Amino acid sequence: MEQGKLYLCATPIGNLEDITLRVIRTLKEVDLIAAEDTRNSLRLLNHFDIHTPMTSYHEYNKIEKAHTLIAKMREGKNVALITDAGMPGISDPGEELVRLCREAGVEVTVLPGACACVTALTLSGLPTRRFCFEAFLPSDKKERRQTLEELRAETRTIVLYEAPHRLLRTLGELLETLGDRRAAVCRELTKKHETVFDTTLSQALSYYEANEPRGECVIVLAGRSRAELEREAQANWSGVELSAHVRMYEEQGLDRKEAMKRAAKDRGMSRREVYAALLADAE
Repeated sequence: MEQGKLYLCATPIGNLEDITLRVIRTLKEVDLIAAEDTRNSLRLLNHFDIHTPMTSYHEYNKIEKAHTLIAKMREGKNVALITDAGMPGISDPGEELVRLCREAGVEVTVLPGACACVTALTLSGLPTRRFCFEAFLPSDKKERRQTLEELRAETRTIVLYEAPHRLLRTLGELLETLGDRRAAVCRELTKKHETVFDTTLSQALSYYEANEPRGECVIVLAGRSRAELEREAQANWSGVELSAHVRMYEEQGLDRKEAMKRAAKDRGMSRREVYAALLADAE
């Protein structure tokens, strides 16, 4: 018997007209739809007159249910996976199902469509050529702190998801750890009350302290410039004597020439300037 296939079907993130014709057809043709929240998805299916059977697939049954779904696909059933909004597998348990399908040799295909991350990024006015997507920051305090610290030196545009009731806390932590920088807070994307707040972290924090946040949010942040990071790194070495700086690299096994070269790069100096300074100190 020919195996079935897993179809990752993007659903609208707000405006129902953003669903593709291919997704509608596929949802009607598959044998089963696995949905993150069947009650929420039922409204979508009813709107497009789709009567395919549904089953729940969410964070709390993602491993056990994945094996059940894979067994059905091995029996020849085709399964469509949908999330509450957007692309399955992006910041949701769909990634586990895809991984297990790959391991089991079950074919997976994607039906692209709306995605809040890309929608907000393109609306933000911030650089789009290079970006990193962090989804929701970790809830664990230690992991959250580590993630924020890693983002402090990120040079790419940063995209984060956040719920309205946690927005103030997250903006405060971003401001404290990353410093004030340009930001766009995107709300209710593709919906009637879509807004893109072109601002800075400090201004956004002040605004939402006075105005209750509403609607799911995507925060887009400007990355650090490489020049700024280099100046910061150079400033960190200003309190270390040049001779000790070179000696540190020599103690790591580098020869004198290479150690001077590394120290020069750290301080934003030329190797000639380092040599001259060391010679002057020796005299």
